[in-house]
Amino acid sequence: MCDVQKYMDMYKEIKNLQPEDTLQLVMESENKDEKAFFEMVGNFLLQQKQKEVVERKLF
Repeated sequence: MCDVQKYMDMYKEIKNLQPEDTLQLVMESENKDEKAFFEMVGNFLLQQKQKEVVERKLF
């Protein structure tokens, strides 16, 4: 069984990343898999911000 709390803590930390942080992670990735992973993280965070803007009717 995995350490659920460890991954929940990671999720909370990842949610606080700024776009420039995810860009840096992508640029410093050591292989295609890491790059794809951090691109997905960046896209997820962007989608969350877009959803918030739409819900608040700011767009």
